[in-house]
Amino acid sequence: MAELTYRDALNAAMCQEMDRDDSVFLMGEEVAEYDGAYKVSRGMLARYGDRRVVDSPISELGFAGLCVGAAMAGLRPICEFMTFNFSLLALDQVINSAAKMLYMSNGQIPVPIVFRGPTGAALQLSAQHSQACETYYVHAPGMKLVTPATPADAKGLLAAAIRDDDPVAVMEGELLYNVRGEVPDGEYVIPLGVADLKRSGDDVSIVTHGKMVHVALQAATMLSREGIEADVLDLRSIRPLDVDAILETVARTNRVVYLEEGWPFAGVGAQIVSLIQEEAFDDLDAPVVRVTQADVPMPYAKNLEQLAKPGAKGVVDACKRVLYLPAGAAG
Repeated sequence: MAELTYRDALNAAMCQEMDRDDSVFLMGEEVAEYDGAYKVSRGMLARYGDRRVVDSPISELGFAGLCVGAAMAGLRPICEFMTFNFSLLALDQVINSAAKMLYMSNGQIPVPIVFRGPTGAALQLSAQHSQACETYYVHAPGMKLVTPATPADAKGLLAAAIRDDDPVAVMEGELLYNVRGEVPDGEYVIPLGVADLKRSGDDVSIVTHGKMVHVALQAATMLSREGIEADVLDLRSIRPLDVDAILETVARTNRVVYLEEGWPFAGVGAQIVSLIQEEAFDDLDAPVVRVTQADVPMPYAKNLEQLAKPGAKGVVDACKRVLYLPAGAAG
C-alpha cells in the first residue's frame, strides 16, 4: 500500500482506467499542456497523447456538450471542470442531456460520462467560486454523485464512476488535494452507494460527506476528550445513497447530527433528515440537528469567511444539543 496525496490518487484512478479501456479519455481546461489546474492530470499527456488528454477552450457548456455527445457515441469521457462553480454554465448539458438521455431514448442510449473537479470553499475565493454544488446535481433523476474524502476513496470511487454506465459527478474537496493517506496498490474500485464508518462511537452519530468528514473527525476527537464517543459516517456516495448504513448508525446511537458544507435550504442534509424521520423515527431520542454553511453567499473577508464555514466547534455544540448537554468548547 502506497502513501499518496489525494490528487495523485485521482491521477492513479484515471491512469488505471485509461490503461484498461481505450474508450476512456480526459477533457477539460488546462488538463494537458499545463498538467491540470490542480496537477491532477500530471504526466497524462505524455503517457496517453493529445487524442486522449485534451485541452478545451474556456467554454464549459461547449466542452461538456462535446463530452456528452462522445459518451452517447460509445466513448467514456472524463469531463473535468476547473471548479464545479464553473459547471453551472454547463448544467443544460449535464441535466437536460446526460441525466435524461437514457430515459428519453427508452434505454437505448446510455451516457457513461464522469464530471469531476473541485467543489466547495477554499481560502478567500469569494461568493462565485466557493459554492458546494452537490444539490444542483443530485436533484436530477439519472445523475449519480460521489464525494471522496480520503486518497483511498478518491482512487476507488473515481474508478467506479468511470466504469459506470450512467453519468456520475465526482466532487473533490478543493482543500483536499494535498491530503496524504494510504492507497491500495494495483486495481482498486469502491462500489458506488456504499458508505464508510470512519469512526465508531455509541453516543451520537455525525453523518457527513466529502471534505466535511475531516471536520467531523476533528469534532469527534474534541468530544472524546469529554467522554462522548461519536460515530462518524461518511456517505461517500450521495446518489445512490447507502440508506442501510444511515439507519444502522441511527439505531446504534439514537442521536444524529448531519454536517455538510452546503447551504441549509433544500440541502443534502434536508434529504437525510427526511429519510431518518420517515424510516427511523422510533430510534431517535432527540431531533436531528443540521450543521451547514451560513445561509449567505460566501464572504471574501477572511474573518467573515471563517464565520460562514461549518467548523468543528459548531459540530461539537450540535452534538451536545442532541445529547441535552450544555454547549461550549470541548477539550
